[in-house]
Amino acid sequence: MDQPINQTSRPPYGILAVLMVGAFIAFLNNTLLNIALPSIMADLKVDAATVQWLTTGFMLVNGIMIPTTAYLIQKYSVRRLFLVAMGLFAAGTIIAGSAHIFPLLLTGRMVQASGTAIMMPLLMNVMLVSFPIEKRGTAMGVFGLIMMAAPAIGPTLSGWIVEHYHWRMLFHFVTPIAVSVFLLGLFLLKDKKEKVHLRLDLFSLLLSSVGFGGLLYGFSSAGSKGWDSPQVYATIIIGATSLVWFILRQSQLEKPMLNFGIYKYPMFALSSAISMVVNMAMFSGMLLIPIYVQTLRGISPLDAGLLMLPGALLMAVMSPITGRLFDKFGGKILAITGLTIMTVTTFYFSRLTFETPYTYLMMLHALRMFGMSMVFMPVSTNGLNQLPTRFYPHGTAMNNTLNQVSGAIGTALLVTVMSTRTESQTLKLSAEATGAVTTELQQQIAMQAMLNGINYSFLVSSIIAVVALILAFFIKRATQAEDTTEQKQEGNKVVAKLV
Repeated sequence: MDQPINQTSRPPYGILAVLMVGAFIAFLNNTLLNIALPSIMADLKVDAATVQWLTTGFMLVNGIMIPTTAYLIQKYSVRRLFLVAMGLFAAGTIIAGSAHIFPLLLTGRMVQASGTAIMMPLLMNVMLVSFPIEKRGTAMGVFGLIMMAAPAIGPTLSGWIVEHYHWRMLFHFVTPIAVSVFLLGLFLLKDKKEKVHLRLDLFSLLLSSVGFGGLLYGFSSAGSKGWDSPQVYATIIIGATSLVWFILRQSQLEKPMLNFGIYKYPMFALSSAISMVVNMAMFSGMLLIPIYVQTLRGISPLDAGLLMLPGALLMAVMSPITGRLFDKFGGKILAITGLTIMTVTTFYFSRLTFETPYTYLMMLHALRMFGMSMVFMPVSTNGLNQLPTRFYPHGTAMNNTLNQVSGAIGTALLVTVMSTRTESQTLKLSAEATGAVTTELQQQIAMQAMLNGINYSFLVSSIIAVVALILAFFIKRATQAEDTTEQKQEGNKVVAKLV
């Protein structure tokens, strides 16, 4: 086989369809939960710093699992990995749906995450090897349209369910769909993979788990325990040390679990940096907007979901359009335009008041999502385009890992900023209060302090977005790196195994 499979045969649309349905359910589940967080806080009697573990705990497991996906994708068939992923996801959904205490709910979310961690890199790899580089932007755009339909439906559906039923219905609703998708994959996907002799380096797996897990746990704990807690800085130090050791070990192995050599390709390295920074900024909106509109403004869950619907729909509609624009113009102009919009809108979110109009919030959120639609897929696709075929599993695994790590760090950082600012403002406003401090006054002070904390967190988020904007000016249109004849043969083997 002299030519890669993506240039000589028809893309495997059947496999892609089944994988996309599975990924859609996983995406839908994630967006369903955001609107329900205030209800979960009230029902299970936990605070914002604790409930954010439903997001960061999900990312923690993803961050630990995803580095192994490069190995798993090369070792096992698409069918086997899909069934394991959907099986774990369905099991986690059932556990979460039956949870009456927070630790059990968190356990269910983490089991779900172990399935999602396999699903997304698997789908991305099949996409990469199925389409030639000149059509990849359009293909990724169509993929983005399907995937962005989940965030469009999720918040509104979640709001309606939470308003009319218990929040556990969010999981009961997903369970039969997840089981059906599992059965669909069981009967429709076929095993074509040859037996591959590939051994997982268990010490690398241990270092990776401690490294990524330690960093994620440390940053996530900061929201509730504070940065001066030994539990926070000790786990961050242990995580960072293990991660450095992991990277050094991978450079010495003949077949590394995660190949950090992909960072010698400059556009991939730049795309990773931009995606990480944008992820950190993005999660501020996903977490802080539902808390602001429901906790401070008393807006119903359904109306909170409807507020976020236009933005999600706009992002979904824009996905195939930005894919075509990427094929025509490249990623630089799209990234600069999108990040400029994102930076400005995030800054305006730092000026919220108790009287900010509902329509204004909806339009501002929609404009922010419009900016994001020009960033993620074009930037990551441009970076992956520079990699030789044999590095696709490592590139997608690395991107997904860093997205989870940066998202969790961003969430933890911004929640910590919000909590710290809220606490300091509470003390300041209480000291400034004159006369008797009544219960009503205490409530007013608490709400004003939280509003100040949310605004300050959005301000920090806009500063983070500026960093990504500066990096975007260094983007160049990527061309696939040339391989030696031996390396091309190895790449073709990777393609043949994946499709």
